[in-house]
Amino acid sequence: MTGVDAVTDRLLRELAPQVLAVLVRRWGRFDACEDAVQEALLAAALQWPVEGVPASPKAWLVTVATRRLADEARSDQARERREERVAAMPGPGDDVEHHDDTLTLLFLCCHPSISPSSQVALTLRAVGGLTTGQIARAFLVPEATMGQRISRAKQSVRAAGARFEPPPAAEWEARLAVVLHVLYLIFNEGYAASAGEGLLDVELTTEAIRLTRRLHTLLPGDGEVSGLLALMLLTDARRPARTGPGGTLVPLAEQDRSRWNRALIAEGTDLITETLRSASLGPYQVQAAIAAVHDEAPSADQTDWRQILVLYATLKRFWPGPMVSLNHAVAVAMVEGPVTGLDLLAEVERDPRLKGHHRVEAVRAHLLDMAGDHDGARSAYAKAARQTANQPERRYLEHKARQADRRMDR
Repeated sequence: MTGVDAVTDRLLRELAPQVLAVLVRRWGRFDACEDAVQEALLAAALQWPVEGVPASPKAWLVTVATRRLADEARSDQARERREERVAAMPGPGDDVEHHDDTLTLLFLCCHPSISPSSQVALTLRAVGGLTTGQIARAFLVPEATMGQRISRAKQSVRAAGARFEPPPAAEWEARLAVVLHVLYLIFNEGYAASAGEGLLDVELTTEAIRLTRRLHTLLPGDGEVSGLLALMLLTDARRPARTGPGGTLVPLAEQDRSRWNRALIAEGTDLITETLRSASLGPYQVQAAIAAVHDEAPSADQTDWRQILVLYATLKRFWPGPMVSLNHAVAVAMVEGPVTGLDLLAEVERDPRLKGHHRVEAVRAHLLDMAGDHDGARSAYAKAARQTANQPERRYLEHKARQADRRMDR
């Protein structure tokens, strides 16, 4: 929020979903409540830097947002009935300070009636506290387009008759998996943007970690929640070394590991170590374990690729998919040699979901380079560069193609 100091900004983002949850629980009108919360946040952003943060900031925001809803109710045909409802509500201090419905709000934003892309957008808006403009910039679409997407998502939630309550026990596991996947997608888009001029969107990765921390606080015993948080921390720890001058991409093997965030690595490693001891194994935990092996290696050459290979084989059983298979092929190449990896790649790329994906050609180029086929590597790097929509990644792949070309001339 422009003009707000960092501490107040963090506080408002933390409180926004809690305040929205209180209002939706009471009123059941998601879109109206969300608008009211945004007005309350704006009022806080203007008043708190001047007047100071109130003693009960959450209650203050609930009061302001409720007043906005009450004003709206007075202009409605059902004015008297709704005003009676407002009058009968408990005061903001009765249950606000010690009641947190963030998890229920997350489930509502990830309702199965809306598409995955809309789940992401609505989560960022309602739970993450990002503006429509910020979300639009992150996903490289016009603000009006993103506004329509969020509006349609709210309408779909309302049309589906979604209630502000935790999902039934029979749906809990599947619905929680959707929530985790949405947070995973938000983090991945921030850490490796699918398109555009920037390699990273720190705002998205920060929000994904903050929301997952919140979820972990609410569900501390869930192994996959812990695994996802550990995965984010261990991955984000490398962010300072992931870009060079001018935002150029620096791959994992070439990163200056002294720039990695050791505090995040320690936190993530401790979290996944404890989780693996106490919880049933799941895909986010396995991915976090892979990230921990990379982060604990003193150098790229000292990476325990045999352990990573075992972990990828395990991940394929939990979460079969083309990208996991592609990463498994790389691990095979690092253990058994590039020729074996290329043979496996030939099988993996038959998956139609990988058709035209730049990662296939990038992996092929890397393995051909390892095998000494610099001509083939140059061609594959160049093809991968043409296929990616992310500009730093494209420039890196073009650079690798030129390097392979120079090796041919030696």
